Amino acid sequence: MKAPLITVDNLCMAFDGTRVLNNISFEIAEGEILGIIGRSGAGKTVLMHLVRGVEQPPTSGRIIYHVAACNGCDFLDVGSAVGKPCPHCGGTLSAHDVDLWNEKDEMMKRRLMRRTAIMFQRTFALYGNDRVIENVLHALDDIEYPQEKAINRAADLIDEVRLSHRMMHIARDLSGGEKQRVVLARQLAKEPFMLFADEPTGTLDPETAKLVHAMLINAAKANNMGMVVTSHFSQVIEDVANRAILLVNGEISAIGTPKEVVAQFMKGYDDSETFERADLGEKVVVGRDLTKRYISVDRGVVKAVNGVTFDVFTKEIFGIIGKSGAGKTTLSRIISGIIEPTSGEINIKIGEEWIDMTKPGIDQRGRAKEYIGLLHQEYDLFPHRTVLDNLTDAIGLEFPKELAMRKAIVTLKMAGFSDEKSKEILDRMPGHLSEGERHR
Repeated sequence: MKAPLITVDNLCMAFDGTRVLNNISFEIAEGEILGIIGRSGAGKTVLMHLVRGVEQPPTSGRIIYHVAACNGCDFLDVGSAVGKPCPHCGGTLSAHDVDLWNEKDEMMKRRLMRRTAIMFQRTFALYGNDRVIENVLHALDDIEYPQEKAINRAADLIDEVRLSHRMMHIARDLSGGEKQRVVLARQLAKEPFMLFADEPTGTLDPETAKLVHAMLINAAKANNMGMVVTSHFSQVIEDVANRAILLVNGEISAIGTPKEVVAQFMKGYDDSETFERADLGEKVVVGRDLTKRYISVDRGVVKAVNGVTFDVFTKEIFGIIGKSGAGKTTLSRIISGIIEPTSGEINIKIGEEWIDMTKPGIDQRGRAKEYIGLLHQEYDLFPHRTVLDNLTDAIGLEFPKELAMRKAIVTLKMAGFSDEKSKEILDRMPGHLSEGERHR
């Protein structure tokens, strides 16, 4: 095993007196891909953010980066580079242990942060109106990469994530999997020696996810880059990681090979559930021969949705499945009235009246939209309002406080929270919840 790049020592974290991480200790070697697996609320995202230096400091414990710092410029490298000449200025690289959350030298901490990168969960974080190559160029600008070399470097990074055919496309028009690869290219532009990937493929189909996993592994090898990957999907950890940690209620329950840790994670888990077949009612959504076409300068006519027909009934859970870029999001936006189809019919029954969702206006589809909710792939909550506020007055529901609490608890229980957990999180801010809890 290579020399450690990061040492995590007795790390603890609490929010409002509730401990979410308890005495966490481990090391990450140079170039190692460490997987962190655990169920929703186990503390995966909190741990990753602490090790990266994001948001607020730990309640106690230390995170030490063992690095080699140049005495002639602000370049940092992994600890094994000590004694070698700096590739930027020719100066000597000397050993430094940087205590991430207690470092007195702010410049040293900034130098360290520039050599790490993070891919946040469910956030594509792109300039939506800019082209793919422009998004990567922005990332190179952020690190003051030489302008005369930037175009070629951006093109190389786009090649590395296999998106050369999308180089000149507008970012907002990409599929989820393609956006995730652009995010990866932007992070690789920083030339990090450590990349943090929080649920990097949580929203992707299995085939696209495997492609992104392969790219993460190749990027780590090609750039001698370490990586921390969190997930509650066992396949992600088995595909990507060299070593894995199992988090249970904020504590390390197991550490070892991905296969061993995943076996421990899956112990006692049974995904076979029996559901009673619902007695479906009348039709409430009718779609007929729906199409949605876009005109692109470089792609011509793009058929995002092409001749789709379906019915949805009362009490029915209607699934739309497909690979990344198949048109799932576009069809969902047509059904919910956010965009109009190019042709075809989409009608929704509200009360006793059928409403034509192809017709704009408050007296047309506007009457139905207030009864339709859409959980976006990229979602968010009001960050400075409590869970209770987010579920009531922040979305226009005005109740007396006692009734608001009862309504919120019922809603949380419908989303899978226990009665005790529902009451516990009502007054918490979204930042004090796990990513899975925020999603629910």
